[in-house]
Amino acid sequence: MIDWLVIFSKTLLDTGRDVLPIAAIIIGFQIVIIRKPILHPGKTLFGFLYVVVGIALFLQGLQMALFPLGELMAHQLTTPEFINIDSQATKVSWLSYYWVYAFAASLGFATTLAEPSLIAVAIKAEQLSGGAIHAFSLRIAVSIGVAFGIALGTFRIITGTELYLYIVAGYIIVIIQTIFAPKLIIGLAYDSGGVTTSTVTVPLVTALGLELASTVPGRNPLLDGFGLIAFASLFPIIAVLSYAQIAEWRNKGSLT
Repeated sequence: MIDWLVIFSKTLLDTGRDVLPIAAIIIGFQIVIIRKPILHPGKTLFGFLYVVVGIALFLQGLQMALFPLGELMAHQLTTPEFINIDSQATKVSWLSYYWVYAFAASLGFATTLAEPSLIAVAIKAEQLSGGAIHAFSLRIAVSIGVAFGIALGTFRIITGTELYLYIVAGYIIVIIQTIFAPKLIIGLAYDSGGVTTSTVTVPLVTALGLELASTVPGRNPLLDGFGLIAFASLFPIIAVLSYAQIAEWRNKGSLT
């Protein structure tokens, strides 16, 4: 218990140090630039304290539970013993890693659905659109995009193909979709790609990529282990734009 309190105290101090500049900028602009007093300063102070404690507890929970579990699962699923390959083999068929693809997709979907930043963006989008954009539907679309992206990223690591080929092809698709997508959804779709790479998703996905590159024959963790986050940022944009286009086509079809 004492060890946990020491670790949590350090996390709490680090979180407070990270949040303090944000608070200083907001309060500074309120007082110096806008020159208006802060309404309900007591509630504002308690709000910042709640934010610091909440983030610290959240990070501590991730460190104690999700991070070790994610690393363990990634390591176990990519060991030669589990996928029945020779540990001395220099080349392995990408079909042997089907459980890795399933795990990567499931991990991407679940972590994105639970991502606090995505939840916040989805709620705001629903409020500002007057219900035209459903928060849960948006979260599902983004989660599906991340799931597909992470699975495709693991395929890239296993096959050893160049990262830029996938990224260039993906953004060509995004550009084409942007031309034909409803204008209301374009900005939200691009933001959806950014909010997925946050507190929950990044550490687990990074652990998966590094463990995978460490166990696949012929792969280098430094060269091949990174890049999954790029897939997690790109494919949600494609998914949300696709969701909006399909919804628009269905609405037009129902009107005719």
